[in-house]
Amino acid sequence: MPRAIDHVVHASRDLAATAAFYTRLGFTLGARNHHPWGTENHIVQFPGHFLELIGVGAGFKPPVDLDPHTFSFAGFIAEELARGEGLSMLALQTPDAAAARAEFKAAHAGDFEPFHFERKGRRPDGGESHVAFTLAFARSGLMPHVGVFACQHHYPEEFFAPALQQHPNGAVGVAGVVIVAENPAAHGEFLSGVTGQREMLATSMGIDLEVAPGQSIEVLTPVAFTHRFGAAALGAFGGEARLAVCRIAVRDLGVMQDILDEAGVAFESVGHRLVVPPSAARGAALAFEAVTD
Repeated sequence: MPRAIDHVVHASRDLAATAAFYTRLGFTLGARNHHPWGTENHIVQFPGHFLELIGVGAGFKPPVDLDPHTFSFAGFIAEELARGEGLSMLALQTPDAAAARAEFKAAHAGDFEPFHFERKGRRPDGGESHVAFTLAFARSGLMPHVGVFACQHHYPEEFFAPALQQHPNGAVGVAGVVIVAENPAAHGEFLSGVTGQREMLATSMGIDLEVAPGQSIEVLTPVAFTHRFGAAALGAFGGEARLAVCRIAVRDLGVMQDILDEAGVAFESVGHRLVVPPSAARGAALAFEAVTD
């Protein structure tokens, strides 16, 4: 089975402001969490996957002189934030990070040591939880600004909470992500290797890999992306492949539009989507779509 999306990472220079923005959009956010290496986050949960809003804490110092087989999660976030806010990383689901790492190595998609960490969390009732993860990183020289890794949850029952998956805007999950690139086909081998999806739809517009029912990873040309999501969503494209938009399924687009209007958030109706551009969404483009059965 292909690896479905585990989570999408939105890197922010002001985590509190980004959390407030997502709350205005009608999302339910978890408590602010602290990582031992200096980053902090809020989680927007859906059943089995999530959005991660991440930033660096006070006094953070990026790591230096790392072994070439070590991928620095915090270092990558810090480097991307130096370039600007926005969608920075894509995590894929795996029950076995060590096996994923071996597959990535065999596919020439990276040879990094697995990264294990644990932290305390906060349940909706205020109680403390204990969660642990092991990450297997991949890297493509053709898209160095898109972080990709597989994420193994060791205590998913401690992490996922149904109460945190109820959102006033009716959001039910991540329908997919879209990478924009000048030559989408050039990224097919890497994405096939890391997702395990050997079949993909390829057209003149780009490539599309279905990684779970109703969930896909696409790579589109700038022209095709603009046609699908609007010019404002593309923003300033400098020619380097980047994670350009997160597609979010909601129960009712009318409800979502009312929330955007009330919050005063700029958006554009493009086809059957409501698209919030990076200029309005703290560097990330968000596309809201009606859920499909």
